Amino acid sequence: MRDPDTKDKLQELSARIDAAKAAKDGGKAHQEEHYSQAQMGWRMVTELVAGLMIGFAIGYGLDIVFGTLPIMMVIFIVLGLVAGIRVMLRTAEEIQTKKHAAETAANDEGPEDGN
Repeated sequence: MRDPDTKDKLQELSARIDAAKAAKDGGKAHQEEHYSQAQMGWRMVTELVAGLMIGFAIGYGLDIVFGTLPIMMVIFIVLGLVAGIRVMLRTAEEIQTKKHAAETAANDEGPEDGN
């Protein structure tokens, strides 16, 4: 026959394990949010660098073809920088739109007055 005290201890242990699992899952959501923000930051940096590199490559190629070494390269590096910044701004706008939509959805799902 089992001791009733042992049964209570097992239930208490089970409750503590469930509470620890719930706390761990809450931390995981925060960690995923952090990685998502870091991922967006790296995406924006990559877009800027890609614009610069593409501008450099086009400018350098045209300089080799036409024999005007620094002129086209400088022009296309500036154009690549502008293009990279525009893409970064578009990405930031996309992030803001998603965040605003998520906040609106969260507010819509909130408790209703019943009026």
